[in-house]
Parts: sequence; C-alpha cells; structure tokens
Amino acid sequence: MATTMRGQHKRQSNDYNWDAEMAALHEKTQALNLYEFWSVGKAGEHEAVRDLAKFDKAVPHIWKYHEIHKCLEKAGELIDMEESERRSLIMCNPALKGLIATTTTMFAAYRINNPNEIAPPHRHSPNAIRVGLTGNTNFTGIDGEPITFGPGDLVLTPHDTWHDHGNKGEGGAVNLSVLDMPLVNVLNATYFDSEYFEEDEGGQAVRRNKQTERLHPEYSKRTYGKGGLMPRSVSHNRGTGNASPMYVYRWEPTREALEDLRGYENSPYDGVLLEYIDPTTGSAPYSTMTFFANMLRPTEQTLPSRQTASLIYTVLEGNGHSMIGEQRFDWEPFDTFCVPGGEWVHHVNETPGSGDAIFFLSSDEPVLKSLYLYSRHGKNEAGEVVLLESSRKF
Repeated sequence: MATTMRGQHKRQSNDYNWDAEMAALHEKTQALNLYEFWSVGKAGEHEAVRDLAKFDKAVPHIWKYHEIHKCLEKAGELIDMEESERRSLIMCNPALKGLIATTTTMFAAYRINNPNEIAPPHRHSPNAIRVGLTGNTNFTGIDGEPITFGPGDLVLTPHDTWHDHGNKGEGGAVNLSVLDMPLVNVLNATYFDSEYFEEDEGGQAVRRNKQTERLHPEYSKRTYGKGGLMPRSVSHNRGTGNASPMYVYRWEPTREALEDLRGYENSPYDGVLLEYIDPTTGSAPYSTMTFFANMLRPTEQTLPSRQTASLIYTVLEGNGHSMIGEQRFDWEPFDTFCVPGGEWVHHVNETPGSGDAIFFLSSDEPVLKSLYLYSRHGKNEAGEVVLLESSRKF
C-alpha cells in the first residue's frame, strides 16, 4: 500500500510529470531491446507474467501418407544422389510459423531411397532414428555395423556417430526419420559434419567415402537381442557412449512381444505399450527422445490422457481415429500425427475385420523427466482427472 501511495503522490505532484518520465523510460527500454517486467500500464496484474510464457505452440496435425508419397516418388525421379545426399520431406507444424519442426522439440520426415544408392558417411549433433516403412533393403551403416532393414525395424543413429544411408536393393524404399534437431537448435548446439570421413589404418588416419564393414550385419541382435542377458565380454562403449549401443531393433521380435501381451489387462490409456530401451541401462535410447510400439487390440478405445511430453505417432498397421483436444483425426497406415504437450488425446481402433492397430510412437519424455517437468494425467471412466505419473520427487 505504501508503494502505491508513493506512486500516486508522484503522479499528482505539480513538479513531476510521471507520464512523461514513464514514456521516456519506455523509449529507452525499447531502444535497448528490453522487456519491461512490471504490471504498470498493462491490462492486469498478471499480464506481464503471461507475456513471459508466450511462444509459438505446436498444434495437433496429421500428415496423410498417400498424399505425401506422390511427392516422394516425384522427388525420386527428379533428384539424383549426386545432386543431393538427402531426399526427405519434413513434416512442419502449421502453427510454428515456418519453423522446421513437427513439435517444438522434434521433427519427423519421410525419406525415399532409390535402388542401389548409398550416401557418403556423415555425422551430426542431433540424435536421429530411422523406421522402415516400405521395401526390405533400406540401409544404414553405423559405426562399422552394416544394417539392412525393412518395415517396422528401428535403427538408431546417435549424435556425433558416423553413419550413412541408402538402399541396397532394386526397388524403391521409404523410411521414417525422427530427429531432436528443433531442441538442439534452441540450445544452439546443431552442427553437421560431412566434409570428410576418416578411418584408422595401421595407425594412420585415412580418408574414405564409405565406411568399412567391421561388424556382422546382425551385431546388435547377436549382442543385445536376448532379453535378460547382458554380455560382459564385449565393450558397450559404441559411438560417443551416450546412447543405446543396440543400433537396430528388429520388428519381428517387437511384434511378438506385443502379441505376448495381448491377453493381459494392460493400460486403459495406452492399450499394449512397449518402450524401446538401452539394454545396458534399462533407460531410454537417447537422453532427449524415447520410442514405443503401441498396439490397440480389435475395437479397443483408450481413455483420454494428457502429458507434458510431446508425441509423434506414425501408423504401422490398422485404421481408426484419434481425438486430440476437440479435433478428430482419421488415420490409416503410414499416416503421421502429432500430439503437442498438454493436449488431451484418446484413440479408437476401427480396423476392418477385427484387426489390430499399431503405432510407432516418438516422445521427448526423457528431456521432461531429466528436468523434473514431466507429468501425465488421465480421465477415468467417471470422467474424473487423475494423476498417472509425475517426475516430482515428492
């Protein structure tokens, strides 16, 4: 109250022009690119605080694969590997005003590889993954492990680890890419290194345009593919050592694991949900992103939930719809849709013939958990909001 009275006294003083002084102060702060963090002159006491929280927020959106695939095929016709090492279409959120991002922290892209083409090795600070959609001869060479992969297979390319991409077969191949590049951009830590690739040869660094295949094509499966058993006789320090050393997660055992869980009650908010983990720690494959295989059984409908993490769903099997906030999105195989953090969502499996619906799900959950900002709420059968999970320590 004393401060308020003192301010009123200054404004009413005959020898003090408060309005002029405030106008002069405002002019100076604007010239110095400063934000005036006070409520004087604003509509309400908390308007200044609300201004601090303003930013362009991603909105729910769906990208229809059957429309995008036509563009991919045309790009495959027009763009040669010698002209561009990348031939991808990134899904950009319409609310982010030109930002190349699907959500505020991740982007997803469809990539087409023509027959028998392999891009030169490169590395970058963002973490990335590939999931096969079509074709059985998608290829990624990662840290000496030559990985040929097909539909549903998940391949990691951790940050700062040399890798190359392509197609080792005769037919065209399409895969899904997901990167944490929007987050890395915000942290001002993005870089790409493709000027040259070197390998050690007899103690000398030798430049090469292709990685030497030093490991068995099924190294990841042979080393880490037996759940509950951890080899102690091999080094797990691959790449930078800051990500899962299992670089490929095959779809066949993943699908079998989903099938094994079919008969259990599972989660009313998720159906059957499997997380891809680092087999040496049990934690997420990356410190910035984690990934799930998510199955809705015939006619299954989940209860609504919302979380602080942002989600990107790509449909691997089935048909149905999802309600995100008040919007309905109908989906079919290879469509991708996003659920920004804070949005309520539930899914309905409408696959004909009583079939399953399966999503590949990308999430920035590890970032939120590491900062103790993660929480998830759901609505029970009675419509009451309940806390499902929180990263708080109390």
